[in-house]
Amino acid sequence: QVQLVESGGGLVQAGGSLRLSCAASGRTFSNYAMGWFRQAPGKERAFVAAISWNGVTTRYADSVKGRFTISRDNAKNTVYLQMNSLKPEDTAVYYCAVGISRWITGDYNYWGQGTQVTVSS
Repeated sequence: QVQLVESGGGLVQAGGSLRLSCAASGRTFSNYAMGWFRQAPGKERAFVAAISWNGVTTRYADSVKGRFTISRDNAKNTVYLQMNSLKPEDTAVYYCAVGISRWITGDYNYWGQGTQVTVSS
């Protein structure tokens, strides 16, 4: 049974920073790409960032490039999302997900329960 548990969300002022964590269990985490997504109220879930199994390849949505950084620690079965220069439009529930292969394909088959990030203006 794969489990993903996100943490680190909260309320922050615009311009501030947060670091999200996603702890994985139940499979060989290090063999798969991982991703972060977000869903704002009234909107569809959207891609934020992804990282390959070895951390060498990363991808970002245009809206977060230069502000967010995805990383992973396979020894701790954890993926991180460092979010800097936060804007009110970053407010959303953030989800981590496990990819279907080692490399970033755009397909994910396991999801966490989400963590709320709220950015006040």
